[in-house]
Amino acid sequence: MKPELLSRDESVLVVVDYQEKLMPHIYGKEAILGKAGLLLFAAETLGVPVLATEQYPKGLGGTVPEVRGAIPSFAPVEKNCFSCAGEPEFSRRLAALGRKQVILMGVETHVCVGQTALELAAKGNSVYIVVDASGSRRPLDAQTALRRLESVGIGLVTAEGVVFEWLRRAGTDEFKKISVRVKESH
Repeated sequence: MKPELLSRDESVLVVVDYQEKLMPHIYGKEAILGKAGLLLFAAETLGVPVLATEQYPKGLGGTVPEVRGAIPSFAPVEKNCFSCAGEPEFSRRLAALGRKQVILMGVETHVCVGQTALELAAKGNSVYIVVDASGSRRPLDAQTALRRLESVGIGLVTAEGVVFEWLRRAGTDEFKKISVRVKESH
C-alpha cells in the first residue's frame, strides 16, 4: 500500500453488520459503538458518503438503533455473502460513488469485515479498517484477522485517526463541532 492521507473527498465509510442479534455478543461492544458513532457524526458533518450492510437480517435482525439512527437516509444493502463485495448491489453503490479510499468498520472483524477488506483490496481499492470501531465475539479472532490483513497491505486505523485526517486542520467550524464529539467518545 502506498502512503497516503485519508481524504474526505476520496473516502467512503462502510458500516458492516452492526446488527441486533450480533452486537450483544461482540467483545467490547459499548466502546465499538461509541467509536462508530464518532465516525458517523464526522462523516455526516464532512460530507463523506456512508454505505451500510446487513448480513441476513431475517435471522440476525436489523442494524442496531444507535447506528441506524446516525445514518441519514438509512438504506442498508442486504447480503448473504460474508464479503460485502460479493453482493452486486453493494458493488454497484460503491462504484457509483467513484471513491478510492474504503474505510471499513463493523462486525465481525475476522468474517465479514476481513473478507470485504481482502476482496476490495484485490480489486484495487485503498482499504482501511477502523480497529476500535470493529470487533468479533472473541478478541483472538479479531486480533489474528487484523495481523493477517495488515500483512497483505490493508491499512489499520483508529476512529480518531480517520477523523483528524479528514479534518486536516484545527480552528475551523467543522473542527470545533467534531472535537466536542471526539472528547465525548473517550
